[in-house]
Amino acid sequence: MYRSVQRVRYPPFDHENSDPRGIPLVEVILESENPPPPAFKIGNDDSWVLEWREENQNDSSLPTITKEVTYTTLPFLMRTRNGWYIEPDRLHKIARKSIYPGVFTLVVALMLHALEPALINLKFIPEFIFTPISLGPLDYPLMLMIAFPVFIIPIFLRVFANIKDIRRQNEYIANPLSNPEIQIKEISTDSVEILNIIPPNGITAERVRVQVGAAIPEREVILSSSGRRESGQPPPGMSTELPDRRISTADEHGTGVGESLPMTVGRGRLLLLEPMRVQDYGPWEKIGQFPMRVSGPTNPWPGTIYSAMIAIHWEIVIEGIKSDGSRMKWVRPINVNFPETMTGFEILPVRSGRSES
Repeated sequence: MYRSVQRVRYPPFDHENSDPRGIPLVEVILESENPPPPAFKIGNDDSWVLEWREENQNDSSLPTITKEVTYTTLPFLMRTRNGWYIEPDRLHKIARKSIYPGVFTLVVALMLHALEPALINLKFIPEFIFTPISLGPLDYPLMLMIAFPVFIIPIFLRVFANIKDIRRQNEYIANPLSNPEIQIKEISTDSVEILNIIPPNGITAERVRVQVGAAIPEREVILSSSGRRESGQPPPGMSTELPDRRISTADEHGTGVGESLPMTVGRGRLLLLEPMRVQDYGPWEKIGQFPMRVSGPTNPWPGTIYSAMIAIHWEIVIEGIKSDGSRMKWVRPINVNFPETMTGFEILPVRSGRSES
């Protein structure tokens, strides 16, 4: 058996409001039948970090896990990050940005209504603002009649966007696209050389890029390595168990405080691409003459490697537009060899867990 050390502090779903130093750093000794990859460290110990290194004499107190190490794309990633995906409606993003102004407007209106007598006596605010509006037999404060519609606008936008997304998903299920024909000559962490791309009928391929990310660690391993039980209190940054499936974002890890995806159709595979919270990518390249070389991320990432704690996943993404004007993405995992030079960098690239962001 091969032995190596993994050290992980993975960002939770709502990482924007989390202090990395408040999230435990999970350290384990990994036993595996296959050899570990060359050592690498992405991030730093004061923030989010992924590290895979050789075992040394100071690691004797770390818990030991026995898990598979493989270079073959894991089944859950093949299910959730492979094929055609629909772009979420832009109204989702507008709705989320409208939440804070709506809440602020309502809170201000309620405060002004509560302080109405004092403000009128002080003549601090014009009195007409507090003029009631009669609707039927009842009078309603003018400020609240203005603030409440602003407050509920994001809800209506979200519902309308979900209806549009569901309609587009049903249309795709009724008329699915076949996979594009793509010929790849050379793959490295620096770039991918593409000899040809032939999209299926009904869609025009516009641009392509290479991206890499780290999938969420397995929940069971995080709990056992932290000395926690499933029936007990989870460690900071994790919630109680959610549906039993490992996907590329919040559900498996139990950090799904929020909505990673808009409403999806409950049959077949997911047609909305879930974001990876740890992700980096190269620039979009316009599809034109072949052969073409697509640059990878500028950061020195390691190659493809999968385990229960650390899973470095590479993929190629083609963006296209259908004949009806809707935009779609085609995603295909790729296997990238480790570079001969050292890999790793100081700042782990963390993204939003919400697809509309």
